Amino acid sequence: MSLKAFHLIFVTLLTTLSFGFAAWAFTSGYLLWGVLGIAVAILVIFYGFYFLKKLKKISYL
Repeated sequence: MSLKAFHLIFVTLLTTLSFGFAAWAFTSGYLLWGVLGIAVAILVIFYGFYFLKKLKKISYL
């Protein structure tokens, strides 16, 4: 597994974890933490697209 593939898996897991944390925070009544969780998830998604664009010519293997 290349560093690029590992990085994309890590970004996917971090996005999922951030949305999960936001859902937990909203259901627990922590509005600010929920909003911050969603903001982090959105930033990680944008970072993932930036990373893919930057390393477009590098193989996943």
